[in-house]
Amino acid sequence: MLTHLRRALPLVAIASGLLLPIVVSSCDKVPLLAPTGTTINLFATSNTVSLNSSIDVIATAIENGTDVGGGSGTTTSTAGAGTPVQNGTLISFTTTIGNIQPSEARTHNGQVTVQLVTGSQSGTATITAYSGGASKTLQVKVGTAAASRISVTASPQSLGSAGGTSTISAAVTDDGGAPVSGIPVSFSTDQGTLSAPTANTDGSGVATTLLTTTATATVTATAGAATAVTTKVNVGARLNPTIIANPAATTAGTPVTFNITTASAANIRDALIEFGDGDRQDLGAIGEKAQTSHTYNDSGQFTARVTVTDATGATEFAVTTVTIGSLPVSLAASPNPVKVNNPTVLTATVPGGTQIESYTFTFDDNTSPVTTASNTTPHTFTTRGTHIVRVDVVAVGGATGRNLTQVAVQ
Repeated sequence: MLTHLRRALPLVAIASGLLLPIVVSSCDKVPLLAPTGTTINLFATSNTVSLNSSIDVIATAIENGTDVGGGSGTTTSTAGAGTPVQNGTLISFTTTIGNIQPSEARTHNGQVTVQLVTGSQSGTATITAYSGGASKTLQVKVGTAAASRISVTASPQSLGSAGGTSTISAAVTDDGGAPVSGIPVSFSTDQGTLSAPTANTDGSGVATTLLTTTATATVTATAGAATAVTTKVNVGARLNPTIIANPAATTAGTPVTFNITTASAANIRDALIEFGDGDRQDLGAIGEKAQTSHTYNDSGQFTARVTVTDATGATEFAVTTVTIGSLPVSLAASPNPVKVNNPTVLTATVPGGTQIESYTFTFDDNTSPVTTASNTTPHTFTTRGTHIVRVDVVAVGGATGRNLTQVAVQ
């Protein structure tokens, strides 16, 4: 009987030795939570966060600490030492939007840092940190909920009279003025078309679309709860130029007046007129009406064209046709008939206002031609009969005309 007892005692001792470590090991697995009298304070590195991104969330646990803001929550009622909780104290986290990574963390010097990781859901995330009987909540605006302000710009702000394309940019910021990226911005316009009615903000918080329009347009941008903002893209008035020649049909060497008109609202910075004969004239900036003149030196039909350019660089043109005949010249002798060896005066006549460079009178009696700046010249015939006189006229600029007359010599 004694022998059996002696054999059993080592087994009990062995069993007892094995049991103690097992009990201790089980105690290590029980999480260390904040003791009574602990305050949790909760902060985020930003009060807004973009979609599909993350921010740091920081929690501090202090025994008998002071609530310093950053959220709302509870503390335990028993006063503590006013020191950080023991290292390794477990703090757990939850959120209503996105997820917390990691969802549990152990303190070091009373503090833990985790991350709020967002997805594609916008709204206000309520984050809760808790340990033992203490807890704290914090709200962070996510995605479009973070959008507080929008500013909209157009480049260019003004288009020519024919319209065109302008880049519309909407910059979205949060309450603190920081850019909000990765959120949709909706665009609308009362004129023209948009390349994209919805666009996401980039890393700088800017979303863009292209407006194509032929009329002045107002573009509106909205994002989340931010107040809608508009910008205007101006389209210049049609220039509507006209050009009228007066007279529209005349002879070489006769000045033609060109009357040019444009729309009253047009801002013309340059007008260029091409007369159709190789000559042109730059009129510069003009008002609603302008006038200039030109003399054609050759006969034919000419197309005059005026091209006007407004302040935006838009151009429009108008044309008119001018018919030019050869320079008309009449020639007369006085007296006619005339006595032999007596002078007669030859007179050449051209249209009024024609500037003449020279008149050349040629006679059929073998005398030398006479070239003069005057339209008259005397001549004496020494033989009886009917004589032929010709005049060739050269206008300033090169237009020419010719005519003949008969002189009866008695």
